[in-house]
Amino acid sequence: MNVNFVYRYGDNLYVNLTNKCCNDCSFCIRRNGDGIGDSGDLWLSREPDAQEVINGIKSHGDYREIVFCGYGEPTYKTDVMVEVAEFVHSCGKKTRLNTNGLGNLINRRDIVPLLKGRIDTVSVSLNSDSAEGYDKMCHSVFGLAAYDELLKFTRECVLAGITTVMTVVAVEGVDVEKCRKAAESVGAKLKVREYIA
Repeated sequence: MNVNFVYRYGDNLYVNLTNKCCNDCSFCIRRNGDGIGDSGDLWLSREPDAQEVINGIKSHGDYREIVFCGYGEPTYKTDVMVEVAEFVHSCGKKTRLNTNGLGNLINRRDIVPLLKGRIDTVSVSLNSDSAEGYDKMCHSVFGLAAYDELLKFTRECVLAGITTVMTVVAVEGVDVEKCRKAAESVGAKLKVREYIA
């Protein structure tokens, strides 16, 4: 039974809350294998509760930052993430959420107020400069509505005072400068990520 809820990557600890995702991105690392680096198998046999994640964090020793990023979209488990983030802050450490920005649609409510004061940095995967391009690349269950929603979510995070960045993966067909303008239009900076094969 695979319960790889917390894994180390570089100086950070990554939290793997779920394998659920509303997207099926063509560049997703999940298409290439069962993990990244020395993470081990990230396909979960079940989802953790907050205490199991906290215990996993404690077992790993020192770290620079906790990153909510695994083999699924962390906002499917927003309540667990928030509880873990509160523990991390009680230890004087920082938190980051890597997300597709569709958490409000997933949860059918505005989750940004839950993130404020608990998540230090939100990193939203932009991946395209248009709704059509995003749909072609990310194949979201929310269809063309996904793109405007992730931009709205990003803007709300910025307005909430959360450090917010957007990312694109450097793959063929991505216009980085147009993506930069899209990110800046909602108050976020753009970070270009390398494709991990």
